[in-house]
Amino acid sequence: MYKSILLPIDLEDPASMAHALTTAVEYAQAFGAKLQVMTVVPDFGMSVVGSFFPDDFADKAIAETNTRLHSFVSQNVPESVDVRHVVSHGRIYEEIISQANELNADLIVMTAHNPDVSDYLLGSNAARVARHAKQSVLIVR
Repeated sequence: MYKSILLPIDLEDPASMAHALTTAVEYAQAFGAKLQVMTVVPDFGMSVVGSFFPDDFADKAIAETNTRLHSFVSQNVPESVDVRHVVSHGRIYEEIISQANELNADLIVMTAHNPDVSDYLLGSNAARVARHAKQSVLIVR
């Protein structure tokens, strides 16, 4: 049923996505799907903020994140699962949707935190992905 599963994770909060990781791995094994594990290095939001960082800051952050992602996957995903590592840079929900389209994912498995007041006004990344993605989205709590 599924051939390509996208699992966006937050390396800064690995406990928050433990259930999503377990679910995504189980689905990948059950369907023989490729598991695309991704993380996003957030952008600065405003260019004026970025001007306070060295020019190569984003490149270094992406390289370090890539190393951490590979380490995380090797520790948490069985070797029998076909895995691809993806590191993106930008707005989190936009990058998830963009990568899902680019990687031809047919399922996005992600976690959502318990909403706070600001989420009702702006929306969480999971809510935005669920609203705007072309793919099926499984939100695991």
